[in-house]
Amino acid sequence: MTIALPKPEVSYRALRMWQRNRDVFLNIWWSEAIWGLVEPVVTLVALGLGLGGFVELQEAESYLKFVAPGLLAVYPMWAASAEAGWGSYFRMENLRTFDAVLATPLSVDDVTTGEIMWAATRGVISSVYILVVITAFNAVESAWAVLVPAIAVAAGALFGSVALCYTAVARSISSLNYFFAVYITPQFWLSGAFFPLEQLPEWVQKVAWWVPAAHVAHIHRALVAGQVSWEVVWDLAWVCVVALLFYCLALALMRRRLIR
Repeated sequence: MTIALPKPEVSYRALRMWQRNRDVFLNIWWSEAIWGLVEPVVTLVALGLGLGGFVELQEAESYLKFVAPGLLAVYPMWAASAEAGWGSYFRMENLRTFDAVLATPLSVDDVTTGEIMWAATRGVISSVYILVVITAFNAVESAWAVLVPAIAVAAGALFGSVALCYTAVARSISSLNYFFAVYITPQFWLSGAFFPLEQLPEWVQKVAWWVPAAHVAHIHRALVAGQVSWEVVWDLAWVCVVALLFYCLALALMRRRLIR
């Protein structure tokens, strides 16, 4: 069975879906934010300051400064994916929010787009917070880092679109565990966030090229360290193109799921 990628039929009403999710988040942010606030700091302290004392990098680079930009890739990835994964599934099947919204002038494409927009927003929120934290740890070396939130928009849209594609075909909320175990967790470790990919076998490096988080980590590392080059432009183009492809696929899959 083939799935034709549809032409997006999105209106300004997609913003209403985004606003709905934003309003819910603002009411329960104190419980939603605890994981995203605590774990990156613990990771930075444990790896950057703890394990970093035993790690030697080339040119005497601080391991703390190596890990810090990597966190800008992997934790916003988790935030966006979780929102478009467990969050979207819960709204779709448990709360039946999508059914209620579709009784209004919003279309399926509006709902899908609004969900991805909100997933990207969660990624941006996580990126801004981590950027503040690593700045406090004196791990930011360049003013280019101000572009991190902008990059987080594209990255969050990519991760949110991929997660929503799986959500659209998931038959139970527990089946999302497969997505996070098989797709998200390997990205966490193969993104180059915690160790240089150049030290891995060549075949692993080739596999890592297909890992979205690896491109995002490379962009953030260049921005934070002030080593911006045309390679960063290529990585950003890769992220944007793949995000667009998965966005269109999410539209098709959500249409099949929601239009009965």
